[in-house]
Parts: sequence; structure tokens; C-alpha cells
Amino acid sequence: YGQRGIVANVAFSEPHYGVAIQHFLPGGPFAVLPLKNNRACITWSAAEEEARRVLALDHAGFLAELDKRVGGRFGEITLLGKPQAWPLNLKVARSYIAPRFALIGDAAHGVHPIAGNGVNLALRDVAALVECLVDTARLGLDLGDREALERYERWRRFDTVTSAAAYDGLNRLFSVDSVLLRAARSAGLSTLDRIGVAKNLIIEEATGL
Repeated sequence: YGQRGIVANVAFSEPHYGVAIQHFLPGGPFAVLPLKNNRACITWSAAEEEARRVLALDHAGFLAELDKRVGGRFGEITLLGKPQAWPLNLKVARSYIAPRFALIGDAAHGVHPIAGNGVNLALRDVAALVECLVDTARLGLDLGDREALERYERWRRFDTVTSAAAYDGLNRLFSVDSVLLRAARSAGLSTLDRIGVAKNLIIEEATGL
């Protein structure tokens, strides 16, 4: 993607009440993911050059960049440990299975971290594999049976490919810095937020329900 995912753990001086925030910025999404004890994990996708600039900042400079994006919403920010960063890419394994072997989670696919859906894909892998193995055990077959593993692969490959394409499209859509497109995106999201049925369907699909 030509982007890096910057991750940092922080603490706030004011309560976040478990609220997660995601801003869609031209360089990539910026998210505040709440943790216990008024801490949070910052996940921040930025273009390579911008990521290098931010990571080269001193402690105070990095906190200032964070505060600009958080907007002072949770008070003073304290950095807990050194920020880390990884290159972002899209990858899907050619095959999910081999004799008595199955790939799940990040071993099977890597997607853009927009909306944090990579972990949802991984959990759906686990659920699907368990269901296939339980069905195989009920039939009295070997758990490593090729047919059971092929069922898992068919099931998960379709969902993974379609989901990865959707996340890829969302990232590209929100990365275009156009006044007209920004207005259209805002109007679309506001409309979706008011249509409870549609919003609930999207949430259920994303979480695998």
C-alpha cells in the first residue's frame, strides 16, 4: 500500500468510557481503540514518508501529532512505551490447506487494518475450522480428513477474498483527498448512520454474526 501501520499504547487523563474512534484521513485511517484502566491502543496508517517523519520525532513531538488527531477529546495523553510500525500490504495464501494442516488468521491472509477487521476475519477462520472439525468428528472420521479441510478452505477463501477487496476499496476511497468526494463520503456515512436496519446488517456482516 505504500503505507505503514503505526501502533502506540497510550493513557488518557480523562475517561474514554470505552468509546472507539476512527478518522479517515488522506494518508490512511487513524483509530483510538479503548483498553482497560483508561488506556488505549492507537493504530495509525500513514504514507511511508509521513510515517518516517512521525517516527523520527522526539517524545513531545510524537505526542503533539497524536493530540492533533485525537483533538484533545480525552485530555492529556501519556505515551506508554515506544511506538512501533510495520509495512501494510494485501496478501492471501494460494492454498489454505495441506495434508493434516490448515492456515488461519494472519498466516492465511493479510488485509488493510481499516476498521480493525483483520481480527474479525481471523476469528471467523477459527469458528469455521472448529465447525468443520466438529462435523467431521461427529461422523467418526479422522480430523485431518482432506474433505473436511477442503470444506474449510472453500468456506473461508470466498469470505476472505470478498472482505479483502472491500477493505482495499474503502482504503482507496478514503485516501482520495477531494472536496467533492469528502462531502459525498460524509453524506453517505450520515445517511447510513440514520438507517438502523442497514447499519445493523453491516455490523453483523463485519463481526461474522
